[in-house]
Amino acid sequence: MGALVFGAGLLFSQAQQQPGPGSDVRTGTNSGLDADGRIQSLLANHEFLRIQPLLDTLPLQEAQLYRGILANRNNDLKGSIQILEPLVDVVTASGNKAHEKLLRKALAEDYLRAGDLAKAAAAYQTLDARLNGQLSADEKDEIELPLKLLPLAAANPPMTVDPFDPFTLQLSKNPLGLFDVPVFVDARPHSWMLDPTAPFNLIARSLCREVGLKVSDESATIRTLTGRKMLVHVTVIPRFTLGGRITFHNMTAFVFEDGDYYFPKTRHQVQGVLGYPALSPLGSMTITDEYSLQLQPRTGKPTASPTAPPPQGTRFFFDGDQMIVALGKPGDERMAGIDAGGQQTYMTSRYYEEHSGDFAGKKMELFELPGADTRPPEPAYLAESVPLVVGANTVHLHYLQVLTQPLGSAALDDVYGILGIDALDQLRAYTFDFETMRFSIKPE
Repeated sequence: MGALVFGAGLLFSQAQQQPGPGSDVRTGTNSGLDADGRIQSLLANHEFLRIQPLLDTLPLQEAQLYRGILANRNNDLKGSIQILEPLVDVVTASGNKAHEKLLRKALAEDYLRAGDLAKAAAAYQTLDARLNGQLSADEKDEIELPLKLLPLAAANPPMTVDPFDPFTLQLSKNPLGLFDVPVFVDARPHSWMLDPTAPFNLIARSLCREVGLKVSDESATIRTLTGRKMLVHVTVIPRFTLGGRITFHNMTAFVFEDGDYYFPKTRHQVQGVLGYPALSPLGSMTITDEYSLQLQPRTGKPTASPTAPPPQGTRFFFDGDQMIVALGKPGDERMAGIDAGGQQTYMTSRYYEEHSGDFAGKKMELFELPGADTRPPEPAYLAESVPLVVGANTVHLHYLQVLTQPLGSAALDDVYGILGIDALDQLRAYTFDFETMRFSIKPE
């Protein structure tokens, strides 16, 4: 969970990067590959649902490696760590750099999502030191933020969360068209942007001064979407409350200068961004078309309990810095990215390849990729209606741009589309269940 959607999907992206060595667009073609090669191809295309049946054809150690990686994608962090940690030395000694890269990336992501910042910092540093030459341009971009930012927070105390009951609170739309949520920073009320797909929590420097938070002397310089460099510090918020109902202690947040998150056209200053680290302790979150946010605590019950009702919706996964959802009928899913902090939805060239006939005779136009100020507009068609199947429900998203050519970025070219807030707003409600890793909706 790195550079793609850091900070509500507005500042940082690898989408504008040109392809480098090893970043060829992946097609998912498996012909001529052995089982290990097929699985690596499926992983590259986020086809996680097709991997499990292949594991029995592998040697035991390789099968364990991929079980650990699948646990990582399923957000089963404890299970992934238990499987992968004992394999580190063995896989490293084998000399198989492809396996070592997959293992070390997954394990670093496990530590990061689990909130073990010290282990995560060390894991990303080891990954970079040992395998930098094996990383594609996309992969280097993906790990840039955790590689640079985590050392600032490695010594921070672990975050804890007080028990809470289910509750609902009211959201608001900010001038950027994104959701703001009411929070209390050291008992003072503020509004922070809500982005469950952002890998870190963010806070403005002026807000740190207002509430008396200590900001680190150490900093890291990172790239913004426009190529401008940005200085980031870190702080620890001793007491943070979401909607007055969930209390977090020792929350880590990365500090940005106010001017880096000020939007002159709308005169909007972002005070903070509430990302995945603050939402990970939740069982589920539901956002409705009335702008209400319904939060449920974790139940701790086994997801495969025989008394549990049938799961709703469809599967979603975490893959590096992406949230990936499986859309379509069972056995014929198409993987799409979710950017809950981005405003515009679009379909990629992979979707166009399968539906090119739908656009015969239609006029092509140029589409400016959201936030990618440094790259020229892309040729695209406007689709009046795109049906997407989510579990038992079919939704029709209207007036979506469909790109006709690959962008040269694996994070975008390997999915069939990117679903932003404008698509999610067409639904009556949508739910992310972090315990069952299911994404469900109420149709429009």
